[in-house]
Amino acid sequence: MLTLFLLSILTIIILTIIIQRFQSKCTRLLNKIPGPATYPLIGNLPNVVGTSEKLWHYFRSLGRDFYPIYRLWNGHIGSVGLLHPDDIEILLTSKKHLRKSKIYEWLQPWLGTGLLTSAGDKWHSRRKILTPAFHFNILQEFVEIFTEQSQLLVERLQEECNKSYTDIVPVITQFTLHSICETAMGTRLDETKKQTKEYVKAIYRMGEILVYRITRPWLFFNKIFYVMPESKEQQKLLGILHNFSMSVIEERKTYFKETNLLKDLENYSFKSDKRLAMLDLLISAKNKGVPITDEGIREEVDTFMFEGHDTTTASICFTLMLLANHPNIQEKVVGELLKELGDANRPITFQDLPKLRYLEQVIKESLRLYPSVPVIARRTDEEIYTATGYVIPANVYCHVQIFDLHHNPKLYPDPYKFDPERFSLENTRTRHPFAYIPFSAGPRNCIGQKFAILELKTVLASVLRRFVLEPVDGPKDMKMIVHLVLKTQHGIRLKFKER
Repeated sequence: MLTLFLLSILTIIILTIIIQRFQSKCTRLLNKIPGPATYPLIGNLPNVVGTSEKLWHYFRSLGRDFYPIYRLWNGHIGSVGLLHPDDIEILLTSKKHLRKSKIYEWLQPWLGTGLLTSAGDKWHSRRKILTPAFHFNILQEFVEIFTEQSQLLVERLQEECNKSYTDIVPVITQFTLHSICETAMGTRLDETKKQTKEYVKAIYRMGEILVYRITRPWLFFNKIFYVMPESKEQQKLLGILHNFSMSVIEERKTYFKETNLLKDLENYSFKSDKRLAMLDLLISAKNKGVPITDEGIREEVDTFMFEGHDTTTASICFTLMLLANHPNIQEKVVGELLKELGDANRPITFQDLPKLRYLEQVIKESLRLYPSVPVIARRTDEEIYTATGYVIPANVYCHVQIFDLHHNPKLYPDPYKFDPERFSLENTRTRHPFAYIPFSAGPRNCIGQKFAILELKTVLASVLRRFVLEPVDGPKDMKMIVHLVLKTQHGIRLKFKER
């Protein structure tokens, strides 16, 4: 019986490949775009099946060999990789190509159709509800939380000073998770809860399952994936993730009832002295009759919990590693901190952060070298005529390879060199506006980019005021893997010494 089932599935796959690969206009247009040699029926499948480290290097080779654009056949699925800023600008600034790729559909069991994964009217509605959560006055209040959490991080790192090295990824993850919960969710996490550690592990494993599915096109079919052991494991992980987010929501709802916050929000002004969380806006919108359900609130909480801690964790860790390996740049940052902030024990304020211009250059250069989201994807709604002379068909997945864009030697001479001067005012004036997009760009750019920069500045300044960073791992030791966000295979190690 099982053999018959598998044969039937195989037949369906082969027929689908034949129809799509040899009879459609889409195929003819795609095959005019340069790309690696393909195998009959299976395309480039042998190249993309393997470890996440192997896949990382394969995509980097495509960027080198087929610049400025390439075509790839993952079995019966054709896609296009965009590497040139002109082509990327055409795609990302369009108001037509706002749908995400199939990869984002596979995130929906976890994130639902929240701000990251939704499209059309629902996406516009959610963006409108959530935009006030990142108002200037609210971000100003968040800096107080970043400062408090940074101080707790400094105390935690004090314990690491006598060690030969520290893997900073788990330590920074705790910091960012606590920060996003207290700012965007209005909830302070309990350090001792086992649930918090399980949540972080569940996110990592969800990323691994997603990559496993991407590299096996037969798992693109839900009916096949659902009978695989990875699907059963995913269901268990979803229980952990959703239980965590629902506990955060319920805690905030309880606070609403106890403090009568809902009534206060009806007359809320951005000049108010009450701290407003993103979650408060969602709960308030539902109570005012805006079409968002409890499930919709959960979607956005899951989205922001994931995006708001995992991406900033990556950026903080890579920046600390780079500064440890470039003591001259580290000391220049410290010099700026001494000049602008003075006493190392004085709490950092919102007013301090705009003065830290060189630190901001460091952060931007770190995000160039190590963009937290190294690739984003869209699905074309109609044909695109690229600036580089090709036609991308409708209903094709376009992958904007941000990592390769940021390492393009035509845009950034000596692209692997860590040089914050690339982001001085003088050096950014004439750069293509789409040569640097760590937070995406266009209508679907990252809603939390100002939030992220403020958090990065606060925590990096706090750590550097107290510690000298010494290298253990360097850029050459970074074994990158394909995951939901930019990650290394074995963490990131450095050494802390009291300053």
